[in-house]
Amino acid sequence: MRPPRLCSGAMGIELRHLRCFLAVAEESSITRAAQRLRLSQPTVSRTLAALERDVGARLVDRSTHHVSLTPQGRIFREKATAAVAAFDEALTPGRPGRPRPLRLGHAWSALGAYTTPLLRRWERELPDTPLELLRIDDRTAGLARGEVDAAVLRGRIEAPGLVAETLYLEERVAAVTADGPLAARDRLTLADLAGVPVVINEVSGVTALDLWPPGARPPATVAVTTTDDWLTAIAAGRGAGVSVVSTAETHPHPGVAYRPLPDVPRVPVLLAYRAAAAHPALPRLLEIAREVTAGAG
Repeated sequence: MRPPRLCSGAMGIELRHLRCFLAVAEESSITRAAQRLRLSQPTVSRTLAALERDVGARLVDRSTHHVSLTPQGRIFREKATAAVAAFDEALTPGRPGRPRPLRLGHAWSALGAYTTPLLRRWERELPDTPLELLRIDDRTAGLARGEVDAAVLRGRIEAPGLVAETLYLEERVAAVTADGPLAARDRLTLADLAGVPVVINEVSGVTALDLWPPGARPPATVAVTTTDDWLTAIAAGRGAGVSVVSTAETHPHPGVAYRPLPDVPRVPVLLAYRAAAAHPALPRLLEIAREVTAGAG
């Protein structure tokens, strides 16, 4: 298999082509990529087709509604991610002589109760290198697209060019309508939730129907794409959700009650970063993150 090219004097590839391709790769959907980029679906399709013509290889398999990368596309994704990250880094504003900020992404709850200790340690020990905490609603919290230097992620992550270290394991909780019958219980089980629809964040959540055993799964799912929409759906009585303890700590909601869910495996909390183009302060971030979470589950 011949690796796809990234640049050539005869090619007309622009940054917009690479961003479009990375959005499709991250979302596994032309529709969701178009929504993220605020473009029409035909525009995204045309941009992707133009990129494939210039690269000289098919990058995306469109044979199903759930698009996937071809082998050439997976190779090209690593190259495109590095190219976009290098461009963004070159344009990052900063004061002369001062290190550029280290951007730490997260999808919804960062490190939970350990977030503030991490930020305070960083400010005390590296005051000249700003640590920017950015909430980005996608599976890798902007890391795969080069929007951040590192990210706090949960669950299993499969993305080319990323390295992840497990910091600790986090207990799960059930999220139910505050005035519903399930909220009256001190704790819940998966079986308790099997009789109601389950609200699933398809972009960055850690819950899917396969969390339940076959034959004992909820009757329906309610798909959302952000944590805010997930909370709103549960508060409105459209279903129940499953998340982690840090969600209850960082996202209280008057219409949502959180209850322990002890019969479910805990969720790995990861600190992930790109194998290439690392920020020079990244090793220190890893050290501090390990230290502030030491002794966690």
